Order: sequence, then structure tokens, then C-alpha cells
Amino acid sequence: MIYWIFLGMAIVAEITGTLSMKWSSISDDNTGYIFMLVMITLSYILLSFSVKKIALGVAYAMWEGIGILIITVGSVLLFDESISLLKILGLTTLVAGIALLKSGTRSKKERKEDVVPEKRGQHAVV
Repeated sequence: MIYWIFLGMAIVAEITGTLSMKWSSISDDNTGYIFMLVMITLSYILLSFSVKKIALGVAYAMWEGIGILIITVGSVLLFDESISLLKILGLTTLVAGIALLKSGTRSKKERKEDVVPEKRGQHAVV
């Protein structure tokens, strides 16, 4: 469960960092760039913790996909960026893809130690 929390925190850090980048680009304050750097770095660190128990493809797809979705909505609400029907369709497809990826991933099963039968008298010929 803690690994999913790490992933959620990584997503929040990515969203915060990316939105602060946009904020800094339209204002005269450069502290947003430093904040962006810290948040994006934190995001990658938390993502790396989460992939210890969450499949890499699932974690990355959720991190990037949910981030894109919320960043797009945030940029429309906060920065008055436009959104078209085509963008909405793309975001819907993205969410559907993440859901399919997540539902198609099985949890790891404990591996049994592979026992290699001992082969006596059989050697490779060089």
C-alpha cells in the first residue's frame, strides 16, 4: 500500500512542478523554476520508490497519464488555455488506456527457487 502512496505523491509532485513552470514563464518571478526543479526531482525519486512493488509500465503510465490529465485541466482553469473536443477525446483515450493497462497487470507471485537437476557425466565438447 505504501508504494501506491509513493506513486500518488510522485504524481502530485509532477503536477505541481509542471504547473509552477508555466506560472514562472508568464510571471517575472524565477523562483518558480527552482520550485519546479525541486518538485520534478522529488517526483522522480518517489516514482523510483513506487516501482519497487508496482509494475514499471503501470506506474509510469499512471504517473504520466494522470499527470497529463490534471495538468491539462489545471492549465485550462488556471492559465486560460484552450481545450478542444479533440483534446478531450485524447484525454479520454489516455484514461481508458491506463485503465486497461492496470486491469491487465497481474500481481507478482512469489518465485519458487528453480531446482536444476544435477547432470553427471554430461560435459560439453569443445
